[in-house]
Amino acid sequence: MYKELVVNVTDHETRVALLEDETIVELFIDRNDDTNITGNIYKGRVQRVLPGMQAAFIDIGLYQAAFIYVDDVLPQGYREIEEMFKHNADNEKEGADTEIEPPELIEFKTKGRIEDLLSEGQEVMVQVAKSPIGSKGARVTTHISLPGRYLVLMPTVEHIGVSRQIEDEKERTRLKELLLSMKKDSFGYIIRTASEHVEKDKLEKEMHFLVNLWENIQKKSQLATAPILLHSDLSITLRAVRDLLTHEADKLVIDSRLGYESVSAFIKEVIPDLNVTVEHYDGFEPIFDAYNLEGDISRALKKKVWLKSGGYIIIEHTEALVAVDVNTGRYVGKHNFQETILKTNLEAVKEIAYQIRLRNIGGIIIIDFIDMEKVTNREKIYNALKEALKKDKSKTKVLSMSELGLIQMTRKRVRKSLNRILCESCFYCEGNGMLLTGQSVCYTIYREMLREAPLMNSFKFTIRVHPEIAKLLHREENHIVTSLERRLGKQIIIYPNSEFHFEEFDIFESIKP
Repeated sequence: MYKELVVNVTDHETRVALLEDETIVELFIDRNDDTNITGNIYKGRVQRVLPGMQAAFIDIGLYQAAFIYVDDVLPQGYREIEEMFKHNADNEKEGADTEIEPPELIEFKTKGRIEDLLSEGQEVMVQVAKSPIGSKGARVTTHISLPGRYLVLMPTVEHIGVSRQIEDEKERTRLKELLLSMKKDSFGYIIRTASEHVEKDKLEKEMHFLVNLWENIQKKSQLATAPILLHSDLSITLRAVRDLLTHEADKLVIDSRLGYESVSAFIKEVIPDLNVTVEHYDGFEPIFDAYNLEGDISRALKKKVWLKSGGYIIIEHTEALVAVDVNTGRYVGKHNFQETILKTNLEAVKEIAYQIRLRNIGGIIIIDFIDMEKVTNREKIYNALKEALKKDKSKTKVLSMSELGLIQMTRKRVRKSLNRILCESCFYCEGNGMLLTGQSVCYTIYREMLREAPLMNSFKFTIRVHPEIAKLLHREENHIVTSLERRLGKQIIIYPNSEFHFEEFDIFESIKP
């Protein structure tokens, strides 16, 4: 499979698209604000301790306080937590090699209580594990990790792990023994996939770089007053080079001359042996248009996605979860009904897995497949979905299909979904996604007139409405106007106003003839 990175850089926004065989599968967006700060390290100040939730709020200098759970707080005598290290020794941090995000931070189980570990006003060094999403502030941890190309430095533990994507046992043993022979500190390390068959001098060089980086962060922390940013991760473009170009893609194309020079310098200094193509795009047509990506991005924001057979899926975002509904649509099949349903569901599986990855949908996802009578067919859909999700490097968990045709799954959420980045709630419907029907608006006007008219001393009323409502009141719903004039004994004039919202109306009274 040929993979390519396409980077669009503007003054205020950078977009990175990962293409597989010329089809966009992932999109990363950075708008130079606080929406994507995962991996940044801050010196913060404890604002409030919540014993009832075993958590605390930390001021790290953003508009929203960060949130920290007790399990993410490094206790005094933190080396003892090595005994509680719950991850498998061969388990690299989830997504470290394939997301343009720092590796997921190591999780621990702290035996202490939050009120014993933190106090209001206390200064503490934290790293952002999850960027702010919606009304939720950033989630932070005191378990710091610094990712490089070959290694991830974890200064708060002594654990050494090897990426599970390195399958050769001899190579795993070689790398681990090599790292142990080089290690002169009490820090922990994770050996990343890119380290496979890498020589000692390259690993040693990166180890020194990461250790020096950590020492500089500590020195800055000692001199600084909270809240302050101590260290920020690479730009989204350079993270794409570090985490995607070195493992996933064969080529990078960027439309910024400065960006091209920055990428070239980064590769030359940090990854000199990287054998990939880096090109500067200087065409007249915008780069995303040249690669036909804008249309795909627009479709990724729509609720309805059509399938090739004529069926379709509906993707609905709610506060608690994302619901996906599968429908046969225009597809009528060629043989029997159950075969038609199975084919539609199998086609939907591939599209759902693709859309989840492209839209970066996280959290709880409920998929409502078309009901199937045969248990074997349900198992086919379940297995097909698990297989399709293997391309997605974000951690997923899929439960078997229920008798109602529902599959429940979860997908790890680290950054905002495409929908949350590019869209906001409609200011017309305030996020309801629905409008009153024209008939409902007419009946609302009728009730309002009956309520307000007795309080007014007038001989005539003028009702200003949206043009479509005016048409209804003059035609199909004219009986409403007639009924009001009869009951009130007043003349009623309908006046269209094109600037009105569909549901908006005003009632004016005329005192004099």
